[in-house]
Amino acid sequence: MSAFAPDPRLQADSVFIADGPLSQVRLMNDRRFPWLLLVPRVADAVEWIDLDGGQQRLLLAEINRVSALLRNEPGVRKLNLGALGNIVRQLHIHLIGRHERDPAWPGPVWGNGKAQVYETDALSARTEYWRQRLR
Repeated sequence: MSAFAPDPRLQADSVFIADGPLSQVRLMNDRRFPWLLLVPRVADAVEWIDLDGGQQRLLLAEINRVSALLRNEPGVRKLNLGALGNIVRQLHIHLIGRHERDPAWPGPVWGNGKAQVYETDALSARTEYWRQRLR
């Protein structure tokens, strides 16, 4: 068994915000959507069933907490929650705030246009914004 480290693709596409009880919370670097990731700090976890019962409960609590914060973001009318893992096998949960006029509506965000990355200062500000909300 290896030590936990986020998949290099997750590191390339997102920014670390904070550590929760079980998971890293990360911001996807795409300003088109309020989009966070939870990456359980469990080495070699690929599927939900790779977590023991206690870890599953912790992850569910983290999903609930982050979902509640996302739902209160301006303009968010719907939450999308996904754990596909078809490209990045490491277990990670996408939490995305959606609305009827977003660029991908009503389809999924994956494969819909090119990510619009944050400018450096905006990325730092957005990361700090989420850090403060997660306290």
